[in-house]
Amino acid sequence: MLTRKQLELLDFIQKRMDHDGVPPSFDEMKEALDLRSKSGIHRLITALEERGFIRRLAHRARAIEIVKLPESMERARAAAAAEPPAFTPRVIEGDRVAPPAGAMPVELLHSLEVPVMGRIAAGVPIEAISEVSHHIAVPGSMLSGRGQHYALEVKGDSMIEAGINDGDIVVIREQSTAENGDIVVALVEGAEATLKRFRRKGGMIALEAANPAYETRMLPDHAVKVQGRLVGLIRSY
Repeated sequence: MLTRKQLELLDFIQKRMDHDGVPPSFDEMKEALDLRSKSGIHRLITALEERGFIRRLAHRARAIEIVKLPESMERARAAAAAEPPAFTPRVIEGDRVAPPAGAMPVELLHSLEVPVMGRIAAGVPIEAISEVSHHIAVPGSMLSGRGQHYALEVKGDSMIEAGINDGDIVVIREQSTAENGDIVVALVEGAEATLKRFRRKGGMIALEAANPAYETRMLPDHAVKVQGRLVGLIRSY
């Protein structure tokens, strides 16, 4: 008969050797069994050796060989070996930048094509865009609500703190109104298009950047025409 501590130590050694191919150190055994000193481990090792469960090999560090196991441990080991191994996902670290909270993954199923209308400035406004350059497939779930949708390639870095980077594709739902805080495509004075956060302040419209390097533009209500609201983002890595 083995004591509880002797069984615990034998079980710990056996599992460690199955996993790593080498026995644990005395410090590791002490910590695993929550003992205060290594002298207790020495006593347990000696007891296991005297009972014929382990063998210590001379002149070799951490040299312990398991000779036999109690029947209960043998049965448990055989049962564990018969079970299929549990699936453990592996995470591969890389330098991929985390997508913004509002970004949605592109799915091949249930995707729809929307026209890409060229480039939109997330910085200094550029000339308004009205011609289709090509089409791009986007997830159907990204096309929220009714109405027409289109896409634009972002140029500039004024919206980086909103997770929108230079070169990203933004998906826009065509609409002429916006709520405070919406990110919109705004046509400024009928000639310049820009991607900014929309806020109405009295009779003025604030077009806010999401980058402290850019100032908020304050324009009269009549000088700003909302052409659509951001509903999705596609990033290329």
